[in-house]
Amino acid sequence: MSDITMRYVKQGGGPPLLFLHGNGENGSYFVNQMGAFSLHYTVYAIDTRGHGQTPRGEAPFTMAQFAQDLLDFLDEEKIERTNILGFSDGGNIALTFALAHPERVDRLILNGANLSPSGVKLHLQIPIVLSYHLASLFAGRCLEAKLRAEILGLMVKEPHIRPEELTALTVPTLVIVGTKDMIKDEHTLLIASSLPNSRLEIIVGDHFIAAKNPDAFNEAVAAFLADTRSEIS
Repeated sequence: MSDITMRYVKQGGGPPLLFLHGNGENGSYFVNQMGAFSLHYTVYAIDTRGHGQTPRGEAPFTMAQFAQDLLDFLDEEKIERTNILGFSDGGNIALTFALAHPERVDRLILNGANLSPSGVKLHLQIPIVLSYHLASLFAGRCLEAKLRAEILGLMVKEPHIRPEELTALTVPTLVIVGTKDMIKDEHTLLIASSLPNSRLEIIVGDHFIAAKNPDAFNEAVAAFLADTRSEIS
């Protein structure tokens, strides 16, 4: 049983579609997706552990724990199978969850996900690493610094998913990124090519295409969900 209660916003009707936000954010990141997809799906914008209104709890602050939190959430909500759209660290959580529990996932949308910290462009990863070490210096004396170090630590230390692990995941998957994403192009291509039932979409914009270019993003996601409907029926 989970040591926390996940906070979320629920909207619409139809098959479930879960939104998982990125590092340091909350479910409100998907404000431009909630209304659009709630016309055909029951959408859930979830605050992950230690983010938004969901408490930190006492469990480890890791991708594996976040995936377990998601399993607990599905069980509590009596959701047997679901579609999942994960952004950035949310995509990493979604992928971690799908690898562990493929029977619980209908379709997977990975927006700006990465398999390891080395998948992030170096000029963007270096400031993250420096900020993490700075926050860690004060973590023992300041609760705010401790929490910041934990959140930044996710991007510095995780995830650790081997490309060969993806070959067994046959869930229909959309890998979607921006033309100027913070994830290396070759890393995104590695993810897409390693998943046997995936398609790759590249949308004009940076890492935050769902927020900054929502029309194009939503259109690509909606097309994927429509095209793969028969695969899960």
